[in-house]
Amino acid sequence: MDTIFALASAQGKAGVAVIRVSGPLAHDASAQLCGRKIPLRGTTLRTLRDDKGDPLDQALVLTFAAPNSFTGENVVEFQTHGSNAVVSAVLDALSKIDGLRLADPGEFTRRALENGQLDLAQVEGLADLIDAETEAQRKQAHAVLSGGLGQLAERWRRDLIRAASLIEVTIDFADEDVPVDVTPEVTALLAGVQNDLERECQGVVIAERIRHGFEVAIVGAPNVGKSTLLNVLAGREAAITSEYAGTTRDVIEVRMDLGGLPVTLLDTAGLRETEDHVEGIGIALARKRAEDADLRVFLVEADEALDVVMQVGDIRLLPKADERQKSENSISGLTGHGVDQLVSHVSSVLKARSANVGIATRQRHQDTMKTALLSLTSATDILQRGPEFYEIAAEDMRSAIRSLEMLVGRVDVENLLDEIFLSFCLGK
Repeated sequence: MDTIFALASAQGKAGVAVIRVSGPLAHDASAQLCGRKIPLRGTTLRTLRDDKGDPLDQALVLTFAAPNSFTGENVVEFQTHGSNAVVSAVLDALSKIDGLRLADPGEFTRRALENGQLDLAQVEGLADLIDAETEAQRKQAHAVLSGGLGQLAERWRRDLIRAASLIEVTIDFADEDVPVDVTPEVTALLAGVQNDLERECQGVVIAERIRHGFEVAIVGAPNVGKSTLLNVLAGREAAITSEYAGTTRDVIEVRMDLGGLPVTLLDTAGLRETEDHVEGIGIALARKRAEDADLRVFLVEADEALDVVMQVGDIRLLPKADERQKSENSISGLTGHGVDQLVSHVSSVLKARSANVGIATRQRHQDTMKTALLSLTSATDILQRGPEFYEIAAEDMRSAIRSLEMLVGRVDVENLLDEIFLSFCLGK
């Protein structure tokens, strides 16, 4: 196994930079840079030197002995001053040590997976935690990184192994009198796992929204103040505003944090009949994006018909409150009337939807759990046919167990690994 090294903190000038080394020669490499051996586990302050003995920097050196490290290997971390020159000099010195090479993107985390320090779901949780921008994303990623999904999968797997074992005992003693009918216990075990899987599958849709962001579309006729409202919500001039109808031709997106939830606001083209080909394309796109959004804010008059169907949870407001008698259901981006109430309303609706989120967070998780569900549904149906079909039911249970093992990366996931680890930065 090669010994690898890379900058583990962000690129660019900073107060502190962290350079990580992992592998069998990690401690030997630290001894060369520090001029003498340091404890296999601990923290020391040392002056780092190059191969000519010239000082590079004074660094805090953290050492970890296998298997008690992030990668499960011997690991050394150099906390240096964060200038580009210092980082380059230390990386150059490490590159000149025999047996060391620069790590590939995500290679430290891949070694953690291969050495049993993390399961595949935890790796995905770590990637999400690194990318987290809001509190909801942080909490969700941390739950997965902490092993929550792996613990669930292990409990399901344990119950299914128990159920399959009971059935197989019945098969083995088919010619003898088995004193206990195992069908009720097996059926109960399968039903418990099925209920959990169905609940987690339903929660994936919301979990994906938390990962990527909810979409909230501002919809209405031309020149009702949609772009002005977007700019106020964004706190900057994200969209061009004017008194001329049809100014917005494309969907303008602004990403923001609303109550800890990631939200992308969509300013759509004004909905109206037009002979302008380009504007017509923008209006068609606006309708499509509005229909696909998680929530719509309609700026329309009381008697105005809607071109987009209003769905449960959508918000309907009177536009341009600055030009009319103000009311609770009116809003103005120009004066700010009703803006705080809108933000509160949108946040409460999305938080209510987020309450049903589970621990599974990705489409891959949902696909794997649905495959397990199909196998369990088949096993439950076959059990009702009688003992002569138990062998088929047992095989369905084993198929469900294999699906759950794929969920946490125990089997058949090699084709996923390259794609997952390429999303990591070089030092992770």
